[in-house]
Amino acid sequence: MFNRRFAARDARKYREHGVSGSSRTLVELAGDVRGASVLDIGGGVGAIGLELLGAGAEHATNVEISSGYEEAAEKLIEERGVAARVDRRVTDIVDDQAVEPHDVVVMHRVVCCYPDVEALLGAAADRTRRRLVLTYPQQRAWLRAGLAVLNGFLRLRGCGFRGYLHPVAGIVAAAESHGLQLERRVKHGLLWESASLAR
Repeated sequence: MFNRRFAARDARKYREHGVSGSSRTLVELAGDVRGASVLDIGGGVGAIGLELLGAGAEHATNVEISSGYEEAAEKLIEERGVAARVDRRVTDIVDDQAVEPHDVVVMHRVVCCYPDVEALLGAAADRTRRRLVLTYPQQRAWLRAGLAVLNGFLRLRGCGFRGYLHPVAGIVAAAESHGLQLERRVKHGLLWESASLAR
């Protein structure tokens, strides 16, 4: 589902418009990142990581399950001249113990793509030295119904991807059980919500 065509579209939108909406909110929630290391889990083409590098972060690591983003991401990195400050890995953060802790960890619209929210948030929190910022769907009945329809459609098409609507309380609790504390929650319209948690 998240293939080269999808990635090329994301990269084009970033070139033309930068980050906006919930992506911009995560950049703001990350706070002062001067000299910091950033881990962007499920970061796609790496737009948020690039924005944080522009805000003074020293290094960005992008961990992505789908290899479809790599070509488009590499082009963006070259255009920005930050190849020495970016590390990209195609791996599952939950299974890969080699991914080291970073000062700031970002997860933009990743929670809804992963079946085991406790494992995902635990892996993210364990790699957070200072702050974890993330975006996830709000808890709404119509979203749950819509997601069920979408998953049924994907199943009929033979696509292995599924979407998940995890309880917000469970998302926060999973991060807090690994030593983080909720700082802020920000809603974006009727669909998305962002949060920051700090150590």
